[in-house]
Amino acid sequence: MSASTADDVQELDAREIEGEPFSDIQDALRTLPAGETLVLVNSFEPEPLYDVLEQRGFEYETTQVAADEWRVSITHA
Repeated sequence: MSASTADDVQELDAREIEGEPFSDIQDALRTLPAGETLVLVNSFEPEPLYDVLEQRGFEYETTQVAADEWRVSITHA
């Protein structure tokens, strides 16, 4: 798992997680401090995650940066 940090930004690259990354994503969201952003990097648009984010009070913005790379910036609503 890759979790790098910059000023107020954490990055989680789901492409580097073996198996289902959902629990790793949940852990990262659970520990995300208010005011910080988690950037999730994935090989596809993680549409099933959007409902979970909304239910948990997060806002997100998704950008496709390559054919096989999507970045979802997630913040507390």
